[in-house]
Amino acid sequence: MGDVAKDLTSGTVGGAAQLIVGHPFDTIKVKLQSQPAPLPGQPPKYAGAIDAVKQTIAAEGPRGLYKGMGAPLATVAAFNALLFTVRGQMEALLRSAPGAPLSVDQQVICGAGAGVAVSFLACPTELIKCRLQAQSALAASGTDTITLKYNGPMDVARHVLRSEGGVRGLFKGLVPTLGREVPGNAAMFGVYEALKQYLAGGHDTSNLGRGSLILAGGLAGASFWVSVYPTDVIKSVLQVDDYKNPKFSGSMDAFKKILKAEGVKGLYRGFGPAMARSVPANAACFLAYEVTRSSLG
Repeated sequence: MGDVAKDLTSGTVGGAAQLIVGHPFDTIKVKLQSQPAPLPGQPPKYAGAIDAVKQTIAAEGPRGLYKGMGAPLATVAAFNALLFTVRGQMEALLRSAPGAPLSVDQQVICGAGAGVAVSFLACPTELIKCRLQAQSALAASGTDTITLKYNGPMDVARHVLRSEGGVRGLFKGLVPTLGREVPGNAAMFGVYEALKQYLAGGHDTSNLGRGSLILAGGLAGASFWVSVYPTDVIKSVLQVDDYKNPKFSGSMDAFKKILKAEGVKGLYRGFGPAMARSVPANAACFLAYEVTRSSLG
């Protein structure tokens, strides 16, 4: 089995593990990010993450936490397969000799390169996912300008292609997606390698136990979000913005308006659930990747 096939397979398994562990947190994150600013004197729809979980389960049952999972399940496997395969190919390019370990700096470069590649897959997927996750929050608040009700991922895609500028419409938010994936993956793979080397006490990390891989993967995932979270908020608000009468003209405009309306706090809406998700979800992803990769020889 070639390296590309191993990376594809391991990345796919890692992606599935990541999604099953992480999706409920993601739903809550998007609901908090996209809830409309409350009217003066009114409390926001969700007081915080725990309140959003309670309200979601009360209204939709536990299945509500797995809303919009169809599109990511189909694509998270593809996403991680692409991420780990491009990273593997970049590693091969940067290696001085076959099998030679890479430095942390080289892993940062590999992560950034993989981030560019996956942005083009992530952008349309996230647009569809955010629309589905946000519509229940917006509808319940009574302030939704998105009166459209989507029946599922394909319905969102059809609507965007038909009435939001065709294929370009699906790539709305590509700039902040790149602004999230490139530095985020650079940080994540750099931190992952640095922690593995630290825990192994040297460059050879092949004998690390599962506990060490879970720790390194979890903290690497956390470093992704710590480094790029505000960009993700901007991406979410642009992607759920109304096409006909948009609130934001672009990334910088969204950044300025969020800062003006809510201060820095506004750029960290939903940060709690994002962090609570990223640690176990990425620990699951990296562990599943490494275990699958080593079982393939």
